[in-house]
Amino acid sequence: MNAVNDLWPEARNKGVLRLVTAGSVDDGKSTLIGRLLLDSKGVFADQLAAISGSRYSRAPADALDLALLTDGLEAEREQGITIDVAYRYFATPARKFIIADAPGHEQYTRNMVTGASTADAAVILIDAARAQGGELLPQTKRHATLAQLLGLRHILIAINKMDQVGWSQAVFERIQTSVNTLAERLGIPALTCVPLSALTGDNVVDPSAHMPWYQGLPLLPLLESLPLEKPVQEERPRLFVQWVIRHEGSSTQAFRGYAGQLQGGVLRVGDEVAVLPSGEAARVQALYQGNTPLEAAAAGDSVTLVLDREIDVSRGDLLVSGAKAPQVAREFDADLCWLDRQTLNPARWYWLKQGTRLTQARITAVTSKRDISELTTVDWSGPLASNDIGRVRIRTRDALALDDYDEARSTGAFILIDDASHQTAAAGMVRLGN
Repeated sequence: MNAVNDLWPEARNKGVLRLVTAGSVDDGKSTLIGRLLLDSKGVFADQLAAISGSRYSRAPADALDLALLTDGLEAEREQGITIDVAYRYFATPARKFIIADAPGHEQYTRNMVTGASTADAAVILIDAARAQGGELLPQTKRHATLAQLLGLRHILIAINKMDQVGWSQAVFERIQTSVNTLAERLGIPALTCVPLSALTGDNVVDPSAHMPWYQGLPLLPLLESLPLEKPVQEERPRLFVQWVIRHEGSSTQAFRGYAGQLQGGVLRVGDEVAVLPSGEAARVQALYQGNTPLEAAAAGDSVTLVLDREIDVSRGDLLVSGAKAPQVAREFDADLCWLDRQTLNPARWYWLKQGTRLTQARITAVTSKRDISELTTVDWSGPLASNDIGRVRIRTRDALALDDYDEARSTGAFILIDDASHQTAAAGMVRLGN
């Protein structure tokens, strides 16, 4: 990130947009990110030299294979596909960006969920040549469904490879009509479509002379213009205790502190906090960032709190402030994205991890499942298989402090872990009262 700040020092205070790119295999995700990096001057000379001489290049002799800027694994370069999530950082004079390049193959849907879980925006690519009749691929529908389910505030559709359909306005409009129908059926307020060619750079950073009929912004200026303000409901102070710090000194120096990262809002010295799930209350006596005392901490700050009285606080407990506290429960409904190759087994216990809290959980019922092809929710009581999305009922061994996922990601999200293989079995989103 220092190199990014050195390149565009004026972008330091303009905020950071986290985005994930998704789509089907060969839609051009890695090439698009490579083009963004290249045209925004986010690539160094030695990186260009490395990819220009790569034996894995699939570009014409006089061109660069920009996908190699993100596909760093040997297997990715050999096969020409993205396998793991690759994170890339760059900046423009207007904004800093963190991009997660997610794989397109259905087998790696779990990687897309990982990349999207911390993102503010998604760019879903569509290959204009494959969708020129207006029919969207199943993986495009799956990624749009996941982006909506994960609560991403901005979803953009990059209709790529327009050069392969002769820059046709009619093709773009057919695909755009299908995208609008998809958005309506998923309950997404709006999906912005941008026609472009990642290979040639048309409409990625600068307007394309090949598509004068398109009057909207190119992709990068559009990303620069997206609002970064968090929804009001994400401004509730939440802090999972990661570490209990004891300082044994003189009577004036001794203290017990609780370290963690503030997940939302602002927390100030003197604020009252509740410790969940116990419900004990205290006031913030002091705040520290390292050894530096603070009067207030903001979302994203890693801090240590000192409370004004001795109460029982352990790793995994949640410190909350503000008017609306999470619910404390041992049973709740959730949407699950099942990620494991082994199907869900309701007779088994799984480890449930929420923030720093770890407990055991069982799925007591599966009530519905998403039909990705038809974009419908169907009644379902059977097991969930790999890449299925379903609504379930969960019972945990210990009480959890829960918010609805749409209101607070930090306390509304969790993962399930197979206790035998230690693989992540599912990603879950808490649904309270709906």
